[in-house]
This record gives sequence, structure tokens and C-alpha cells, in this order.
Amino acid sequence: MDRLWSPWRSQYIQTFGTDEEYSGCIFCDLQHGDKDDQNHIVKRHEHCYCVLNLYPYNSGHILLVPYQHTDTYDDLPSESYFELMSKMRIWMKVMNSVLRPQGFNLGSNIGRVAGAGIDQHIHMHIVPRWSGDMNFMPIIGDTKIISESMSDTAQKLREGYNALFAGTQHN
Repeated sequence: MDRLWSPWRSQYIQTFGTDEEYSGCIFCDLQHGDKDDQNHIVKRHEHCYCVLNLYPYNSGHILLVPYQHTDTYDDLPSESYFELMSKMRIWMKVMNSVLRPQGFNLGSNIGRVAGAGIDQHIHMHIVPRWSGDMNFMPIIGDTKIISESMSDTAQKLREGYNALFAGTQHN
């Protein structure tokens, strides 16, 4: 059996660890803050927001985060759930336009045992993928290469979103 290792994830998971270490919710803190550029929030929607992942698997790895604090999709109101799903399609369209990936990984990790680094607030991952985007560096050099700054990526995504959806119902 082959094993896939991502040792850099341990730093991310340990950042938030248990409730004793961090009693707040990073996603709730982000949604109430006023430093969108600093926090790499790309866009705020009515029921969710789009933010770049601080520990990305690839450039452009975003999270769609509902404003409601819940650890399960079952407790999310229908309008929030439907917006989250519809924004997933929209952000994939934006990424196709701006970043031109060859594929995507989509999903949520529900619960710590399922791999959720932040398990008290559900969120959707959208990871753009390119042929050859995984190379020897994480294995040999214990280094993940992210090809551009998060600020540059956020700006590209904002501009791409505005170019595709300015003045439409998707804002």
C-alpha cells in the first residue's frame, strides 16, 4: 500500500489543536474582522465568504466558509447551504478564467478524524490542480512550493470574479 504524507499539515492542525489551546473560532473571527486584505478574504457573499487557505495544497486553494458557526451541514439553513454550493461552481469558473487549472479537488473534511484541521466550523475546499503540480520537493526537501504570493492570488481572483460577475445576481 502506498502512503501519502503531508508533514506540513501537522503545523496547521497543531495551530488550533484542542479547545483548551484556542477557545475561539478562526472562521468566526475572520468573518467579523475588518482586515480582508490582510486575512486573504477574497469576497464576502450573503451567507458565506471566500478566503485563501493559509496552508494551501496549491496556489489558489480557497475555502468557502458559511457565516453560521456549525460543525455539520445538517444544521446549516437551506439558503446558506445552497449559496455555498452555488458559489463553489462560480469560484471554479473564476479559477478556470484566471488560473487556468486542469482540474480541481473539492470537498469538506467533517470531524477531526476525517482530517479537519478546524473541525468546529464547516467549510468547503476548492483546490485547483495542474498536471505535474506535485513534485519531489515535499518529499525530498520537506518543502511545498507555492508559485505566487497569497496577496497576488487574492487580487487575481477578485479581479476575475468582478470581470465575470460584476453587476449580476452573483455578487
